[in-house]
Formats: sequence, structure tokens, C-alpha cells
Amino acid sequence: MAAPRGEFSSRFGFLMAASGSAVGLGNIWGFPTNTASNGGAAFLIVYLVLTFALAYPALMAELIIGRHARSNAVTALKTIATSNGSKLLAVTVGVVGIITVSFILSFYAIVSGWMIAFFFDPLARLVGMDGLSQWLTTDTAVRNSIFVVVFMVMTVVIISAGVKDGIEKWATRLMPSLILILILLTLYVFTLPGAMDGLRAYLIPDFSRITDPQLLIDAMGQAFFSLSLGVGTMLVYGSYISKDENLPVVGSLVALLDVGIAVLAGLLIVPAMYVALANGVEIFDESGALIAGPGLIVSVLPALFNNMGSIGILVASAFFILMTIASLTSSISMLEVPVAYSVENHGVRRPVAALLIGGTITIISLIIVFNFDPLFDLVVNFTTERSQPLLSLFICIFAAWIWKRNDILQEIKSGCPEAENGIFWKIWPFYIKFICPVAILVVYFQ
Repeated sequence: MAAPRGEFSSRFGFLMAASGSAVGLGNIWGFPTNTASNGGAAFLIVYLVLTFALAYPALMAELIIGRHARSNAVTALKTIATSNGSKLLAVTVGVVGIITVSFILSFYAIVSGWMIAFFFDPLARLVGMDGLSQWLTTDTAVRNSIFVVVFMVMTVVIISAGVKDGIEKWATRLMPSLILILILLTLYVFTLPGAMDGLRAYLIPDFSRITDPQLLIDAMGQAFFSLSLGVGTMLVYGSYISKDENLPVVGSLVALLDVGIAVLAGLLIVPAMYVALANGVEIFDESGALIAGPGLIVSVLPALFNNMGSIGILVASAFFILMTIASLTSSISMLEVPVAYSVENHGVRRPVAALLIGGTITIISLIIVFNFDPLFDLVVNFTTERSQPLLSLFICIFAAWIWKRNDILQEIKSGCPEAENGIFWKIWPFYIKFICPVAILVVYFQ
């Protein structure tokens, strides 16, 4: 069964795919401004602690369940269920996860379409097509619809090719490109006036904030949800890992890559915002907080690029290529969740499943585009603030309270024979049973 459904051919391929799933638009615009607005490096320190103390154990639960079952989220959870009640819960959690990740992709495709449109803007200005440039940067339903379709076509094409020839092939190309562009842009921004002010805001800790409950909640939420936990993406990717791989090690590497790229994004975004401030661009909202989210990407930074003259065209193109890559590496992991279920549980051919599900999600995206004000925030809040935390909670419950402890150990030992005596096994079962569920509930009720 493992061979026909595909498998990552190397540890590097899995790491690029899994870190690509974790590293998305939220990492690049959310983490940096969260850090700068919550005590600088004080937030960074808390975030690092919580990532490895809480989010990493939850990540490991998904990877272990996925590799053990070698299946999609619904079947994987049913495999470890021990009673009719837990099997019903398994199906419910798996199906809700598929629905949730599909709706996440529906709004993610809209924002990702913006990134593609803004990538073409400097190219249009370069060849003197000012009318096209204005159309690309003006928020209209027609523009948004066109680029939603473009983005979803790219996602569907990659998923249709399968695990090795689609997900792994493109992840191993896109993620190194993302890291390289991120580093080059960061080095360039450091040379501009105002960058050092941003670097100080980002890296100098305000330890008086470290006990601030809101900082702790923000850091915990960033740690859990930047790793794509709860909706089955990491579980499905885990199902494609070789039985010979050391899961605690590869899980640690995924967390490290996610953290590293988020920190690196901060070294670019926050100094760039202060460079924009030095150029007369407003970077604070009405409450005095740094502008974050889409407003940062489609207003603050483009205004900065426009003030840079001819070099701004090159910098803008590189930046929006970076954003498009970050979008795509996350979207392919999202689409893989429902596609894997359709292929394995209903016998649908992969290209057909990718096209049908991708087309359905595209239609949902277009409905949101044409009813943006009432629907966009509603979908975002329901999926990321309501559904995703509860799904994370239930996956922890399956790993800690339903699945037999010895079966978990045997699965880990298949790639790490000495696991029983290692520090991971001495700590992880307690964390996943008690600490992670409590932490998720704290985030949820906040």
C-alpha cells in the first residue's frame, strides 16, 4: 500500500515539504510584527520556548500517527481508535479537518492571488504599462477572481503529479529559493536608512513584557498554528515518511526550519517597515500598533518599493516572488489533505481528485471574493480561531488517551531503536497527555 500511494524519497524532500507547509504568509507578515509589538526579543524568547515545549510535541503526534497508519487523516485516526465511540470520533475529527483545511485554502487563495498580482505590478511599470499597473494594484473583484484561478491552477498541477513528482519535486526547488531570496532581501534592506531602528525594535528585549498574559497567548498561538497543526497536513505528510526515518529528529528539524525562517522573516520585515517610516510611509495603525497582515503587504511595503526608484522594481519583484513561493508551499499541503482522502477512501484517480476538489475550493474562493466584507473575516475566524484549535486538541487526545502507549513506542522505534531510553520518550508522553491539551484550551478560550 505504501508504494502506490507514494513516499518521500529523502529526508531532505520531506523537510522541504513539511517546512514549506509550516512556512506561509502568516510567518512572513504575522511573526515579525507580533514580535516587534510584544516586547521585541522578549516575545522571541517566549516563542522559542513554547515552540519546542508545546508545539513540537503536538507536531510529533501528527507525524507518528500518520506514519503508523500510512493513510489519510480519517483512516489514520480510525486505525488507532479502540472502540465504536472512538471510531466515530475519528471520522468526525478527520472529516471536520478536511472541511476546515479546504476553507482555509479558499481564503488563502485570495490573499495568495494578491501576491501574484503585486509581483506583476513592477514588471508592468518597467515596460511603461501604467494602466495595467494600476489595475494590478487596485482591489477589485475581477482582479481577485483572475488571480485566485491562477493560483489554484498552480496548486492543482503540483498535487496532480503526486508525492515524489509533485509535492517533493517542487518543495525542494521552492523552499531553497525562498530562503535565498529572504537572505538577499534582508542584506539589502540592512543597507537602507532606518533599518537599524527596526532591527532594535525587533531584537532588543523588553523583559518587563515577558509576563504579560497577552504576550504568552500570542506566542503560544504563533507556535501552535505556524506549524500547520490540527487540520491533518502534517499527519498526511507523516504518512509519506519512510519507516527508517528517526521521527523525533525529523520533527525537530521541521520545527527548527519553521522557527529559523520566521526569525529570518523578522529580520527582513521589521527593518523594512522602519525604512518605510524613514521614507514617510505610515507604519502604525490607529491604536499605535505596527500594521500587520494584508495591510502590511499591500500598502506599507509597496509604498516603500515605489520610493526606491529603479532598484525598487527589482526589490518588489523579488519580494513578491518570495510571498508567492511561501503561499504555494503551504497551499499544496492543504490541498493534499482532501485529495489523499478521496484517492484512498473513494478510489478517485489523483489528477481527477485534485481537479474536482481544487475546482470546488476555487468556486468557494470566488463566492468569498464577490461577498468579501461579510464572508472573508467570518471564514478566517471560524477556521483558524474556532475549528483548528479544537482539531489540535482532539489529535492530542487520540495520541495520548486512545492509542495504546506500546504501539506508539513501537512505531517510533522502527526508525529509532534506542527511543525507549532517549529523552524524547521520557518527556513526550506526559506532554502530549496533559500539557498540550491544556495549552490549546488556553489559546482557544482566549
